Formats: sequence, C-alpha cells, structure tokens
Amino acid sequence: MAYRETDKMRQRKAEARKHILQCTARCVTENGFRNARITTIAGLAGVATGTIYRHFESREDLFAEIFRQATQHEVDKVAEALAVEGDAVQRLDNALQQFARRALKGPTRAWALMAEPVDPKLEEERLIYRKAYASLFEQTIQQGIAEGSIPEQDARITSTCIVGAISESLVGPLSPAQTASLPTTKTEQEALISTIVHYCVRGLTSARS
Repeated sequence: MAYRETDKMRQRKAEARKHILQCTARCVTENGFRNARITTIAGLAGVATGTIYRHFESREDLFAEIFRQATQHEVDKVAEALAVEGDAVQRLDNALQQFARRALKGPTRAWALMAEPVDPKLEEERLIYRKAYASLFEQTIQQGIAEGSIPEQDARITSTCIVGAISESLVGPLSPAQTASLPTTKTEQEALISTIVHYCVRGLTSARS
C-alpha cells in the first residue's frame, strides 16, 4: 500500500515550516541576510539544521521566501498609505513618508531588503518588488494626471524614478558601514524624510512630458 500523509501530519509539517520562517525572519531582522546563519536559525527554532533542509531545498530558497514575505508586507503598507483621502500628490507624499519612516525605524531589516549584497536569487526578488512599488506609484500618478493635480508626463518612467530616488537616498544612512550617518533623534529623522519626500514630490509636480 502506498504511503499516504495524514491531515495531522501535514498540519504538523506546515506548523514546523511556519516556525522556521518566523525564526528566520527574526534572525534577518536582527542581522541581515549575510549574517543569518542556518545554525543560528536552527537554534532559534529548536531543530537540527537537517530539519530546515527538509522544508527548504537550500539556504537561498529559505531566504527568498523570507524576502518575499517581508517585502510584500512593505508593499502592502505603501498601498495602505496611498489609500488615504486627498489628491494624488497628498497620497504619494504620505506613502513616501511612511516608506522612509518605516525604513529608519528598522534600519537593519530595511538595509537587508533594499541594498544589502545578496545572492542572485534574492536580487531577482528585489527587482520584482521594486517593480511592485513602481506599479503602485504609477497608478497614483495616472490618477493625479486625470484629476489635474499632477502635470502630464510618462507615469511609468516617473514612478520608476521615484522608487530609485527614495531607495538610493536611504542607502547611505541605512548602510552598516556608515552607521554614523544614521539619524538618531526624531528631529533628525523627520528632517531627512522631509528632504527626500520634498525632492520626489517637486520632481513629480514640476515634470513635463
């Protein structure tokens, strides 16, 4: 008789897999991807390293799933910030502020998601989610053009520029190699956020096709 996995066994495996993912996410949040060791994750999860590889084919596969989950959460937060009341410029301003504020609140995690040198598989995921951010901004820019709050322009190109601008402007402050440049007080953080967002909004609202 062929072996058949019971519902209880499937549930147990799913719970074990979820626990490993949670422990991996914690490890990445605290240390980034490069310093997240499988042995450390196994210790946090209370399992042998071999158990991890029964649920994930490789370290890269495990980290890719963590990256997808974490970045999708951030994309969802941007979508929420774009859903507030106001014209397109106000909504974009709010979303960019939230993006920068969340990054500065969790610098190690933000660095890991945005700019940390990673394996090619994670770099591919990073590109996918940069496009996801750009798509959200593009939709809002198109709405702004339609309502008259944003001048006529190529919304796709502009949205890509915004993603690049806010990401690159945060790389320096978030970089572990430049910890001295990370603003520590709320006043310093808000000043940095204001500078970045105003730059993006000015470029958007003064653009001409």
